[in-house]
Amino acid sequence: MNLALVHSRARSGVRAPAVRVEVHLAGGLPNMSIVGLPEAAVREAKDRVRAAIQCAQFEFPQRRITVNLAPADLPKDGGRYDLAIALGILAASGQIPLEALNGCEFLGELGLTGELRAIDGVLPAALAAADAGHRLVVPAGNGAEAALAGRVEARTGRTLLEVCAMLSGQKSLPEAVALPVVRVAGPDMLDVRGQAQARRALEIAAAGGHHLLLIGPPGCGKTLLASRLPGLLPEASEAEALETAAIASVSGGAHGRGLDPARWRERPFRSPHHTASAVALVGGGADPRPGEISLAHQGVLFLDELPEWERRALEVLREPLESGVVTVSRAARSAEFPARFQLVAAMNPCPCGWAGDSSGRCRCAGDAIRRYRARISGPLLDRIDLHIEVPRLPPSHLRPDQPGGECSEAIRARVVLARQRQQARSGRINAQLSQAETSATCRLHERDHELLERAVESLQLSARSMHRILRVARTIADLAGSEAIATAHLTEAIGYRRADRGLQSAA
Repeated sequence: MNLALVHSRARSGVRAPAVRVEVHLAGGLPNMSIVGLPEAAVREAKDRVRAAIQCAQFEFPQRRITVNLAPADLPKDGGRYDLAIALGILAASGQIPLEALNGCEFLGELGLTGELRAIDGVLPAALAAADAGHRLVVPAGNGAEAALAGRVEARTGRTLLEVCAMLSGQKSLPEAVALPVVRVAGPDMLDVRGQAQARRALEIAAAGGHHLLLIGPPGCGKTLLASRLPGLLPEASEAEALETAAIASVSGGAHGRGLDPARWRERPFRSPHHTASAVALVGGGADPRPGEISLAHQGVLFLDELPEWERRALEVLREPLESGVVTVSRAARSAEFPARFQLVAAMNPCPCGWAGDSSGRCRCAGDAIRRYRARISGPLLDRIDLHIEVPRLPPSHLRPDQPGGECSEAIRARVVLARQRQQARSGRINAQLSQAETSATCRLHERDHELLERAVESLQLSARSMHRILRVARTIADLAGSEAIATAHLTEAIGYRRADRGLQSAA
């Protein structure tokens, strides 16, 4: 038999489309060619495969070898097809049984010695193999990641020779085993002194999934507060955790990132530096990779020093904040990544940071303050639900012997109950409600309607901001265990837009 077919998987965003590796041996001068839209790393596989086969004490056929990676219009990149190509050559030349390849998928990069090296994007491939009802063979370094899929029979190999021995029935490969989940105690709200309003806003943000802007002078605790939001969020469900882990899985490679299988249940907290580019935030590259907003999926994205960010980088956040997905399009391909993150941003009130402080130390001119605050566009500000002023605390409030507030665990318990009410009512958290769902679930008494209309007119807010106020009020009512939105809930929600008025008037 001069033809062999081996199944593998490509990487396209967070999907893993099937790839058929077809190997044909023909007469003629010895040569090996790879077709099917291969990129440089795939074309170089012929040299790696030749050396690996020879080091494994197999015979490399001295014939014309054609390797077709189908479908032909899907770009192929990386060394993930090395193992499948090598097995196809060995099966086509009769050195391993052809029928043993049926119902099995193979992933892995080969070293010149025949060693199997780990690749990225194994978790999406394992989930896709499970849906297809296939077994999966991966490098030993990817075993813990493949085991997260749960529903797939995944085996691990260390060398090409081990995999060939398994296919020949001489030995079995070890089953992929997931690592024990490591629970790491994160930052606790007990560390936060004072700042009652900011603590309350964090609880509301966690309960409803709302975006949050913290405004205050340097050293007042904005970063301290933001880093404690993940500890207030409910534990991610298995489906949510797998989705987040799949994004981390495909983010490896040249970026040096990737998935830690022992901590896959943790909600991500991403805090990029303000010099990051728009591509770093949304993702991109010739081979599209997820950006910070996708790596923060189902978790928190913290942007410190918000006015110092490049304007173009901030503006790319506007659509993902609404849709929860981002599509990265390039000339050769496009990829869609989930981006349902919770934004927490922090900023100083002026260039020196002390505008409005009781010390009166700010010497910034009015024009300088307006230019500084105008770096944040109105449409972006419009999409942030809660705007909180974080004042500087007196030194007496910061003494170690001063009693702290509630711990994160106690606050999380209320957050979990509030989210359960939201899921039972509409099947989603309040921040994700559509306009029609907002109208149906956030009903007000007539006097409260008039109160809201006066507030919107006074603060010069948009219709989007009005709907966001209603969703925040609904979350406050859920935290209070109330079926209806009361006047106190609405008033508190409106109060969280006061900083919006200050920024707009300054701009």
